[in-house]
Amino acid sequence: MRTYPEAIEYLNRFINYERSHPAQYSPETLSLARVERLLDRLGQPQRSLPAAIHIAAAKGKGPTAAMIDSALRAAGYRSGLYTSPHLHTFRERIQVNRQLITRDEFTVLVNDIEPHVDAIAGLTWFEIITTLAFLHFAQAKIDVAVLEVGLGGRFDATNVVTPTVSAITSLSLDHTKLLGDTLAQIAFEKAGIIKPGVPVVSAPQVPAALEVVERVAHGREAPLILVGRDVTYEPVASSPTGQDFRIRLRSPLLMTAASSSREEVGTRPFCIPLLGAHQIVNATVAVAALEVANGRGLHVSVGAIRAGLAQVQWPGRLEMLSREPLVVIDGAHNGDSARKLAQALTDVFGERRWSLILGISADKDIPAIVDALAPLAEQVIVTRAHNTRAADVEVLAQAVAAQGAEPIVAASVEEAVEIGLAYHCPIIATGSLFTAADARAAWAARSGTPLTERDE
Repeated sequence: MRTYPEAIEYLNRFINYERSHPAQYSPETLSLARVERLLDRLGQPQRSLPAAIHIAAAKGKGPTAAMIDSALRAAGYRSGLYTSPHLHTFRERIQVNRQLITRDEFTVLVNDIEPHVDAIAGLTWFEIITTLAFLHFAQAKIDVAVLEVGLGGRFDATNVVTPTVSAITSLSLDHTKLLGDTLAQIAFEKAGIIKPGVPVVSAPQVPAALEVVERVAHGREAPLILVGRDVTYEPVASSPTGQDFRIRLRSPLLMTAASSSREEVGTRPFCIPLLGAHQIVNATVAVAALEVANGRGLHVSVGAIRAGLAQVQWPGRLEMLSREPLVVIDGAHNGDSARKLAQALTDVFGERRWSLILGISADKDIPAIVDALAPLAEQVIVTRAHNTRAADVEVLAQAVAAQGAEPIVAASVEEAVEIGLAYHCPIIATGSLFTAADARAAWAARSGTPLTERDE
C-alpha cells in the first residue's frame, strides 16, 4: 500500500500534458478510447452519477463551475466538483460538498486502480485522475457532478459523460499549438462537449467562434442558450468586495424551465464576491445552466442560486490578499485574459501604478500578456514560478524590454513579492495560475499563516 506522497509520485510517472504538451492534438495522441477502457474495467462509475453539468472554455470555466457547485449545495444537493489545475494541493481538483478528497481516500483509490491502469498502455495522467474523480464521486454517492474540461473538449477525458446540461464560457486564442491558431478551430474543439439533444449554454462569443458553436449545436439537435441573446445581464454596482448585477431570462427554454412556483420570470438581482466584469458573464452562464437543469430533473430555487453565488469562493482569480498594502493576484495566462485583468484592475481599484510581478508559462503568448499589463506598471518584476512549464526569466525580461521598460529580475515569486513591497506600490502578481499560487503561498507565509493545504 502506497502513502499519499507515493501515490502522487506513482501518478507523476505518467504523461502529464499539463507539464509538457503533446506534439500533436489528434485522435492518434489523445482520444476517449483509453479512458473508456479504464472506466469499463472499473464498472463505468461515471454512469452512476444521477446528473452532471459539463463546462468547457478557454477561460472562465473554473469560476463558472464553482458558482454552479455553490448553488447546488445551497439547494441541498450533494455536489461533486472536478476542476483543474490546482493552486496548492492536488486534492483541490476533486471535492464533494466543497470538501477536498482526503489523502487517505485518494491513496486508497490509487492503490485500487493500479492493476487496471497497468493493463492499459498509454494512459495519461489526466485520464487516470479523471477516472479517480468519477470513482470518488460514485463512492460518495453524490447527486450531481460539476465537471470542468481540462484541455480542449472533444478528446478531453471528462467528455465520456452525457450531462444534464453543457456550458461553454469565453473562447479566445489559447493552446494554439494544440487546438489550432484560429478561433474557429478552437471553438470546434471546445464544442466537442456538445451532446445530441443536450442543451448547451454559451457565453457571448466572437462571430467566428459563435458560428462554429451554433453549427455544432444545430447538427446535434442540442438547444443553444446564448448569453446576450437568450439571457442578458446588467451590472448594477461594484466594489473591492464584490459586484451586484441583474439577469433577465429571455429564452423560451428558460421560461419553460421556470415553473409557476418560481419567481416570476423577469429581471432578477444577484451578487457575487468575485471581482471583474468578466465574472458577471460567468455568473450569467452559471444561472442559465442551472435554469436549464431545472427543467431536466434538478430543482434549484432562485433563492438557492442567489445564495450560492453570494457565497462562492474561487481563490487565485483577481483575489485581494491584502488591503494595506494592496496585494492582488490573478491567473491571467493569455493576451485576452491579461487585457481583461488590466481593465478589471482599473475598474475595481481606480487609476493606479502597480508593481507588476510577471511569471508566464513558456508555451503562452508572452508578448501579448506583457503588452496588456506593462502600461499599468510602475515597475515590472519578472520571475519564474515553481513549475516546469515556466518561461525563463531572460525571455520575459526581453519581452518587457521590448515595451520600453527596464525589467527587474527575481529568482522566485517569493523574492519578487519582497522586491515589490519595497517600492510602496500596490502589487499585482500574475501571468499564470502557478505564479498566482506561489504569490499566495508567499504572502501567507509572510503574514504568519502558512498554507496547511499544500503539496510540497
